[in-house]
Parts: sequence; structure tokens; C-alpha cells
Amino acid sequence: MTQRQLKLGAFMRPVSLHTGAWRYPGAWPDANFNFPHLKTMIQKLEAGKFDAFFMADHLAVLNMPINALKRSHTVTSFEPFTLLSALAGATERIGLIATGSTTFDAPYHVARRFASLDHISGGRAGWNIVTTSNPDAALNFGLDDHMEHAERYKRAREFFDVVTGLWDSFADDAFPRDVEQGLYFDPTRMHVLDHKGPYLKVRGPLNIARPVQGWPVIVQAGASDDGRQLAAETAEAVFTGGSPLPDSQKLYADIKGRIEKVGRDPEHCKILPGAMVFVGDSVEEAKAKRAKLDSLVHYDSGIASLSIALGTDASGFDPDGQLPPIPESNASKTSRQRLVDVAARDKLTVRQLAQRVGAFSGLSFMGTPKLIADQMEEWLMSRGCDGFNIMFPYLPEGLNDFVDRVIPELQKRGIFRKEYEGQTLRENLGLPRPKNRFFEG
Repeated sequence: MTQRQLKLGAFMRPVSLHTGAWRYPGAWPDANFNFPHLKTMIQKLEAGKFDAFFMADHLAVLNMPINALKRSHTVTSFEPFTLLSALAGATERIGLIATGSTTFDAPYHVARRFASLDHISGGRAGWNIVTTSNPDAALNFGLDDHMEHAERYKRAREFFDVVTGLWDSFADDAFPRDVEQGLYFDPTRMHVLDHKGPYLKVRGPLNIARPVQGWPVIVQAGASDDGRQLAAETAEAVFTGGSPLPDSQKLYADIKGRIEKVGRDPEHCKILPGAMVFVGDSVEEAKAKRAKLDSLVHYDSGIASLSIALGTDASGFDPDGQLPPIPESNASKTSRQRLVDVAARDKLTVRQLAQRVGAFSGLSFMGTPKLIADQMEEWLMSRGCDGFNIMFPYLPEGLNDFVDRVIPELQKRGIFRKEYEGQTLRENLGLPRPKNRFFEG
């Protein structure tokens, strides 16, 4: 039996989810908005044989109080497609995954951008499908109110069908470019989608040849019941929140089981929890790095991050009291419930919970390279994951520590590649190329 292999993505927008990252000694304060730095980092990740460089996206600046915003290194960030297209020319094998909103964008735009990126990169693009949980984003797109949670997922499901249908507009052999006969493309190998649905109306065809990968790799990150079902029906990689191993094993089994129920191969979807990694010569040194980083989180930042995660304004809560009951909202249901559960379990005050959220409250691995590799191997072999979406605590040191020290340990165990398996992101993730739904061959 072939040994299971880790798949590794790098969460790179923002370059660190930790709100104190830009203040860490030796860190690049402008790493999130400095192209030469980003180019250096993706080339380092490619040298470490990472599967993909992942850019989340945010469609609003004014999504937190100004006292928190002024302390945030995410207030200015590159537009994903512009940056990834530039980085495609500086790399050869690493995947390039960007977020595309199904709530605030048009499927034709999304299909065209990802098809372009896939061609430019030689087959390395991936689309992270998000419904956009931030209600402030609605105000930037002519809307006064955010679309309700369940409605966003219904629209997203139809959006997926439209985008993939547009990618299938042309057969792979639709462009003979016969100079002698003057025939550039064969009209019989073109399909007009002519979609009319509850949320979307799109004629097509897409004005771009079918992507190199057939479809860019489909990524999804929602963990609510709606999100899990969308993942089961569409996703080829799922970025999950970092819950403890037993909870992650349950989530893994649930999503894989749903995938099987809809008639897909569970092995054709990789589940990748987010994990922040602190590397030291000892556990104590790694913990000291974490403590130093956490100390750089200002309360203004922490309470704003908590408000966003809870979907309600937490600034009026008693900082030294317990978390009060939190009402339902259109924010991410999974993130909110996880924080409510953590606060109750650890008996945290609002101040302590805000500090933890601002500092990053998800899954962390801390210790020596060997200890971190031990933990990652346990997660992989016990089917808590198929790999990880690695988050770096600060840049560039945190990234360099992982590539230079942890990757060799994983390779030595035979659970991570020493060379890329192929040219495309699909080949490296072990995913099949989708058949064109409209054409044979």
C-alpha cells in the first residue's frame, strides 16, 4: 500500500493571520504589500515543494473600528489576479489559488479571470469559492443589506455550475489554427451555455479557450452544514478551521462521506486544516516565540477581530466579564460557534478571548522540527486531514523556518515529496482532469 502523502498549501493573504505579525522583531512590516518580498516568499515556497500559494481576499476596508484598522497590516493588499499573474512568471510549479466571491462578482468575470490565470501559469490556477461573510462588503457593491446565509449558498451552487459550464465552452480541439485553410476555430466545437436560473442569467460562450487543467482546481472553505454540502458537491480541496484532532477527524469523515453519497471519489478532494507553525530548537523556545508575538496584539485589534468573528459588536462587552449570549447573524456560523465553545470551555474573559482571537485562535503546532513532523504525521495517518494550509506567524523568518527545517523532516519520513509530480496543480494534488460536459474527447 502506498504511504499517504501530505499536501501543503501556504496561506499568504494576509501573509500572516496574526495581527501582531508585522511588529515582530526582524519581520517585514510591509510584507503584505511589497511585491519583491512576495516574489521572494513564493520562490522559497516553491523550493520547498509546496503545492500552492493561496490568496484569500477581502472586499472591504471599513470592516472594523478605525482604532483597530489603524493597527492592521491588512488594510492595503494586492488584488489577487494581478498579483498571481505576476507571480506566475516568477515560478514554474507551485499552484496559484485565489478567492473569487459568488455573492459580489459575476460568473462570467470569474470564469474569464481564472481561465486566463490557468493559461498564463501553464495549468496552476485554483478557485477558492467563497460566499463572502463580511456584511461591510455589500456596501461596496450597491447593496444596503447582506444576502442571507442560506441564500448565499444557493446562489454559490448555481454560480459554480455556470462558471464550470463557461470553462467548457470550447472543446480541447476547438482551435486548429489551420493557416493553409484559413480556419482558426471550429464552430461545431463551441457550446453556447444559455443559462437561465433562479439567481443567474448568462448566455456565453466564454471568450477564452478551455483552461489547461480543464477546470482550475476547485477549493472551498465553509464548514457550516451548507458549506459542507457545497464542498461535497463541488470541491477538490477544502480549507478547514483548525479544530482539535478528534473534531477534525469527525469533520474529515463527514465531508468525505458526503462526497461519496453524491457519487464522487473521496480521494479526489483534499481536506487541509489551517495550521500556524512555530519552530524552535526546543518546545520552550517555540512557546517563547508565540508569547512574544501574542504580546504585540493591541486590545483594539483583538476586540475588533472578536466582533468580526462573532458577527456582533463586542466593544461594549465587559472586558473582564464572561462572554454574553451571542445572537444569530449572517457571519460565519462555524467560526462564531467555535469561539463561543472555546470561551465556555476555558472560562475566558472577553479580554482573554479577544487577545486569543487577535493573536490567532486556531490550530497551532509548536516545537522542534521533529515534534512538529510527529504531529503532522499523526494527523495525516489518523485521517484528521490530507495535509495542511500552513500559516506563518511572521515573515520571512516563520516561512524560512518551516521550509528549511520542517520540510526536510517530513521528506525524511517519506510523507512529503522531494520533487513535484507534474506541471499542473491538478497533477501535483493527484486530481483528475475534468471531462468537458458538452464534448467527447
